[in-house]
Amino acid sequence: MSVFDLLRETSGPSVAVEVAAHQVSAAGIEFRSGTALVATHATEPLPRGALVPSLTTSNVHNRQAVVDAVRTVLDRTGRPRRIGLVVPDLVAKVSFVRFEQPPSRAADLEQLVRWQVRKTAPFAVDEAQVSFVPGLKAADGQEFVVSLARRAIVEEYESICEEAGAHAGVVDLATFNVINTVLASAAPVSASGADADWLLVNIAPEYASIAILRGKHLIFFRNRVAAGGEEETEGTLADLVHQAAMYYEDRLSGGGFARVFLTGAAGAGPRHAQDAEQLRHSLQDRLGTAVESVDPRYAAALTDRIAAEPALLDTLAPLVGLLLRGRDAA
Repeated sequence: MSVFDLLRETSGPSVAVEVAAHQVSAAGIEFRSGTALVATHATEPLPRGALVPSLTTSNVHNRQAVVDAVRTVLDRTGRPRRIGLVVPDLVAKVSFVRFEQPPSRAADLEQLVRWQVRKTAPFAVDEAQVSFVPGLKAADGQEFVVSLARRAIVEEYESICEEAGAHAGVVDLATFNVINTVLASAAPVSASGADADWLLVNIAPEYASIAILRGKHLIFFRNRVAAGGEEETEGTLADLVHQAAMYYEDRLSGGGFARVFLTGAAGAGPRHAQDAEQLRHSLQDRLGTAVESVDPRYAAALTDRIAAEPALLDTLAPLVGLLLRGRDAA
């Protein structure tokens, strides 16, 4: 598990696969004259209940259905042997820790982070896969963004890929990779300044996540499980975003959002797309900022034969983000 840690010193995979509750999707990119291009993509639906994202219990309830879906999208994207894997946000707990003077030795820092997060971990930290990256540096210390997942659950997703014929060289969360797509885009955030604050709301059928960033640094992250598997968007998620915005102003010295992004709903189905439009208008009224969609074409163009339908753009956003990790726009 990683927290959009940038693979600047290693080449990333050419194909990414996302395993979500409602579908498995994949995309492959290639570079032409230094420009990223989505060359191939595939999506395969999953039976309801085949995969149920959870932080604490087994996620895969119909293993054969999930393996078959992964194998199908791999077949359609060139049978890659090494892939990047995107998993639901609910698989990990994300938190922030700050140290006035972090240890200089990596092993000491990891031990200190583990000691800090064990206080709020929903399971024994010895069972956890803990990853962290430096966050915002402030006068009172260095902040770290920490993701914590049960090792057995991460291995469950990895083993699905292995059985389908591919090794997951990197595993990361869906919303983190939507963030990567925005950071890899030349237009959406950089136009507002390198250190501008921006907000992202990512909707999936079974949850919704809210992320606030200060430039490239994540400063707030929260997700909410959809009641009964259906997102009651208006009056609940909008309220949660409003509460996050109030926290941002009161506790994070927020001066307002330069950009607000809403994504995921079109790829989650017609009902969610309709609810998202209501949410979009509600957020615009509450935040006083235009709400935009995440468009992965800013980061990776589509070939002429790929139609840019809203559902496809939502599906591609986390996949492109994983494939372009570390290639954020200057």
